Amino acid sequence: MTEIKALVHDVFGTVVDWRSAVTADGQALGARKGITGVDWQQFADEWRGAYAPSMNRVRTGELPWTNLDALHRMGLDALIEKFGVTGLDEADKQWFNLTWHRLKPWPDSVPGLTRLKKKYIIATLSNGTVRLLTDMAKHCGLPWDTVLASDLVRHYKPDAEMYQSAIEFLGSGDPGAVMMVAAHNNDLVRAASHGMKTAFVGRPYEHGEKQARDFKAEHDFTYVATSFEDLADKLGA
Repeated sequence: MTEIKALVHDVFGTVVDWRSAVTADGQALGARKGITGVDWQQFADEWRGAYAPSMNRVRTGELPWTNLDALHRMGLDALIEKFGVTGLDEADKQWFNLTWHRLKPWPDSVPGLTRLKKKYIIATLSNGTVRLLTDMAKHCGLPWDTVLASDLVRHYKPDAEMYQSAIEFLGSGDPGAVMMVAAHNNDLVRAASHGMKTAFVGRPYEHGEKQARDFKAEHDFTYVATSFEDLADKLGA
């Protein structure tokens, strides 16, 4: 079996707790602007819910290439109208849209990744942009060696081009030298279909207790872990 050289990571949900961070920024915005009656947790859930459908519009050609910041802004504008939010100026909307650049890691992410970094190249493989992922890393201390992002190849996972970019950039063309790390079974299945090794890290409550999913690894992945610390243990890092 080819020796693993690099670990590439899904970010939203796997490394960072997007739901709590987006909810908190919504609550802060509401308090600052005197907005009442908005369930900001529901707002966060619906904003995230627009994520896959918006990317699919790009994938199918309904939209030309559109980066994730612009897709997030389209979702935000629609939800502001749906939830009846008033009193926001353009600066407020821009600030709130950048909440996705300020997401916070799960408690085990930074210590676990720091350990993994000592043994492997660690990078993102995310539908975020290079700038979003860089901002996020600086905001909360994520220790990436580099970031691989959708705007580098102008495709979104699960398009083949995303996984192939990790193999090309970090595996020198050898898929077995790169391991995809994610909390989502479907992401890992796609990575495995390109010959990459796989590691499942469980985050069943990414969407909250009422929308729990991906409770367990549903396929024969290379590694299965409960956290990044556990994965570091399993990899001897």
